[in-house]
Amino acid sequence: MFKDRMGRELTTGQVAQKGVNRVMSVFMDFKLMLLRWVGHIPIHFKRKFCYQLAGVKIGNGSVIHMWANFYEPKNISIGDDTIIGDHVFLDGRAKLTIGNHVDIASQVLIYNSEHDVNSEDFGPKYDEVHIDDFVFIGPRVTILPGVTIGKGAVVGAGAVVTKNVLPFQIVGGVPAEVIGERKNKDLHYRLGHARLFQ
Repeated sequence: MFKDRMGRELTTGQVAQKGVNRVMSVFMDFKLMLLRWVGHIPIHFKRKFCYQLAGVKIGNGSVIHMWANFYEPKNISIGDDTIIGDHVFLDGRAKLTIGNHVDIASQVLIYNSEHDVNSEDFGPKYDEVHIDDFVFIGPRVTILPGVTIGKGAVVGAGAVVTKNVLPFQIVGGVPAEVIGERKNKDLHYRLGHARLFQ
């Protein structure tokens, strides 16, 4: 008789499915390790090529700086002319959409999954994250599952975003709250080239 970690009895079919899931998880962990190594390549177009091979959709002129980490790259979509800083974590366990002309600073963490602290088995729950065009996200920001950040919004350094941010709002703090509004609402700039060898 087989039992799961909660002590519940499992059928033979459930045991077989758990075995398949475990093997697939090991393959995913290996793929993520390889992507972590790719993050050490100091040339943007080579990293971009490898990330695209892994399933990340990356638009024209967009770059991801060194030492990025991913989860489920196939669910991550990045628009055109977007710059993503070093040491970011992009979670694709649910859909993650990043728009055009978005500037994401260093060490930003974007999560699509979290533990359900009220569930019997502390299991995961998933929710999409959407970041619209012309958003700026400061360094060391954490964005939690289910958040939408509207066009032109600004998230201040170190903020923890737990709820939606409306277009052109400026938010900061833990948890992030509105601290201002962006005055220029006619955004049409281009971010240009990322720094070389970063």
